Amino acid sequence: MTTKATNIHPVFDRILGREDKEQFLHQNSKLIWMTGLSGSGKTTIAIGLEKELQKRGYLTQILDGDNIRTGINKNLGFSDEDRTENIRRIAEVSKLFLNCGIITINCFVSPTIEIRDLAKNIVGEEDFLEVYVNASYQECEKRDVKGLYKKARNGEIKNFTGLDAPFEAPENPFLEIKTSEMTPEESVEKVVNAILTKLIKDSKVENK
Repeated sequence: MTTKATNIHPVFDRILGREDKEQFLHQNSKLIWMTGLSGSGKTTIAIGLEKELQKRGYLTQILDGDNIRTGINKNLGFSDEDRTENIRRIAEVSKLFLNCGIITINCFVSPTIEIRDLAKNIVGEEDFLEVYVNASYQECEKRDVKGLYKKARNGEIKNFTGLDAPFEAPENPFLEIKTSEMTPEESVEKVVNAILTKLIKDSKVENK
């Protein structure tokens, strides 16, 4: 005789929930999604933000191409389909971190509004703080910190965002940082102030 299942996901009712983790960490988790061209300064700002948040007692996790595409997404390329799957997996991983009460800082080109909306819909709009790290293609090509622009110009990288693949700027981001007009330190300070203000405003647990 087969017993009919009464709950498809019974474990969800038994494990500790997000509020339990947030109370334990004395913080509310948010997803800070940094979008912009390669070389615009996303990871530099994220590292600075993480250090400043840690000084104030916040637990964070940075996700970027280095720790995602060398691990969970190492089997994906840069076709439209693979870019979408890349962002979908990242958003699902981010949701798990949010459920652990961890402030997650993501640094991904994520070039289209549609693909960022996919991530936003997975984690929830109320937790999704979009930061547009704004630097022109010309400025990023001058920096070319990873040598990607040179490879793209030489045809070694196909579907390179800004060259032969589009980048759609956010229409209404939580914050915009123009890194060609600011020093890295000024950029980090602006993001830190905005994020701290948001965290304190939305806090349901004891403030840091």
